[in-house]
Amino acid sequence: MSDTSYIAFLRAVNVGGRTVKMERLRELFTELGLGEVRSYIQSGNVFFRTGESDRAALTRRIEQHLEASLGYPVPTMLRTVDEVADLLDAEPFAGHEAGPDTRLVVVFLSEPLPDGYELPQRSAKGDYEIAGADPGAAYVVMHLQGGRMSTNPGAVFGKSYPGQGTGRFLHTLHKILAAARKA
Repeated sequence: MSDTSYIAFLRAVNVGGRTVKMERLRELFTELGLGEVRSYIQSGNVFFRTGESDRAALTRRIEQHLEASLGYPVPTMLRTVDEVADLLDAEPFAGHEAGPDTRLVVVFLSEPLPDGYELPQRSAKGDYEIAGADPGAAYVVMHLQGGRMSTNPGAVFGKSYPGQGTGRFLHTLHKILAAARKA
């Protein structure tokens, strides 16, 4: 069986007083027997290779190990390098552009959005719109209010959404993919 290259997008790393050095994060992934572990910037992006084929079991194993080691839950969204490349190639923000008051955010989802979730959807305050989604990600256009995002893009689905989400700016996601492809 050949190894698969994954990117782990971690939620709640180095925010809200929960600080983890990337060296420690790499150690934790290596402890799980994952290969070629590398990290990218301080916001919880880890690259690795594995022959494990059950993604759900692998995700649970990573989340359990991180929580046991760090003392708090770290929701983890695993995507293959090819899946991220396909996502970007599909141009999910066609018709939208980033600008001084607009940010484009890919929110990786742990669960698909519920059936019947109407898209596109705009918040009542006009601070964001969900331009589209597929089972693994939602595409959120953030409209800055007073120069700041007033909502966490990973939490725009409310309490009715049974899963977790973690966002990456579109321009950063391009950089993450380029870094993941480097050997």
